[in-house]
Amino acid sequence: MIRTDGHCPDRARLAALHAAELTRYVETHPRSVALAAEDARHYLFGVPMHWMRDWPTPATLHVERAFGNRLVDADGHEIVDFCLGDTGAMFGHSPEPVAQAIARQAAQGLTAMLPSVRSAEVGRLLAHTFGLPRWQITLSASDANRFVIRWARAITGRPKVLVFDGCYHGTVDDTLVDRAGDGRTLTRASLLGQVHDLALGTVVVPFNDAAAVRAALAQGDVACVLTEPALTNCGLVPARPGFLEDVQRACAEHGCLLVLDETHTISSGWGGQGRQQGLQPDVIVVGKAVAGGLPCAVYGFTEAVDARMQAAKRAAPDGHSGIGTTLSANLLALAALQAQLAEVMTPAVYAGMLAHAALLEQRLDEVIAAAGVPWTVTRLGARMELQFCAVTPADAAAARAAMDAPLEQALHLYLLNRGLLVTPFHNMLLVAPQTGASDIERLVGAVGAFLSEVCA
Repeated sequence: MIRTDGHCPDRARLAALHAAELTRYVETHPRSVALAAEDARHYLFGVPMHWMRDWPTPATLHVERAFGNRLVDADGHEIVDFCLGDTGAMFGHSPEPVAQAIARQAAQGLTAMLPSVRSAEVGRLLAHTFGLPRWQITLSASDANRFVIRWARAITGRPKVLVFDGCYHGTVDDTLVDRAGDGRTLTRASLLGQVHDLALGTVVVPFNDAAAVRAALAQGDVACVLTEPALTNCGLVPARPGFLEDVQRACAEHGCLLVLDETHTISSGWGGQGRQQGLQPDVIVVGKAVAGGLPCAVYGFTEAVDARMQAAKRAAPDGHSGIGTTLSANLLALAALQAQLAEVMTPAVYAGMLAHAALLEQRLDEVIAAAGVPWTVTRLGARMELQFCAVTPADAAAARAAMDAPLEQALHLYLLNRGLLVTPFHNMLLVAPQTGASDIERLVGAVGAFLSEVCA
């Protein structure tokens, strides 16, 4: 029976529990607290990358080492990791084949701005895994998405990109937009230093709304639709059956490119969600975990798109194209890519991850049902989210409405104090190849204990 009495969470009990967990963290993490104080002397907001301050801890946790699905922090606590570097270590920290390949290559050169002897084999592995024949390699998915948008505009002669409300494609200006209540595209208010109106080159529509996509494409000025196969950064929002196929058909009818950003959705299965679903995108982007967590991303495209890219480049004057960076496709990245694709991101590895993810989903469902709270678990292969709503959201607006920052922060800190790490941005969980049934039961038991603490 779902509780509707408003007493789960009981806000007074939640606040008291959160206060106690803050004290517990400080008492049990003295070295992380001391290191955070030292960091504050040198870094903006006290951390080397300012997103790191988003963890719900009174002082940032410091990592001594990471392996498999485990972290060891500065105070010697071993932590079961369900965050996995916010996807970067989706296949475990330092997979042995990747670590060995990096070590061997590090002694033989890091970067040369020339192809590696491994380049052809990496290209073959990329084509085999993701189903597209032509590739380029970058340092991050943000770079890859930025370059793909530039290519799409160059080869179509059109100025705009279509993205979905709640999308996430890294730090790409064109995608950092919001949708107003009246449907207008707005430059995101939180952007720092933004001077140009992003609505001049971007249109944003609701996810899972095929009619809105068709209406936007009918204007004839959209170069590409850039989308994740499921929204993953505003709360997990899967595509409704047939939606992505409708978008693919609309793109073909209106002469714009379909670009799938699979950086997060490679959790779905071997080759990513698009391949699992039988989609035929013009371009795909994969970052974060594709080289085992080493800074690296790739974008792949069809032979037809390749021909149009080459024609656009040849027709342009000599000079910087705005595409590419000096360290892209460096020797170290190629070594890591080869090992990750050949030995880690395999169908057999996915099978184990997906089986354990299904078990975690089932057990969380059981704990939620036993507590009678109106929460749901939404799963995308080895990735899932615990969402504070009774049914899976259909769009970003519904996902945002389900968020509860005080509840989320208290839950995350409660879990961390019991040796369990989840992503600081909403309640995302990843199941690595090394995640076992005992890890799952430990997490599920802690979530159940939390519910018993905060439900009156």
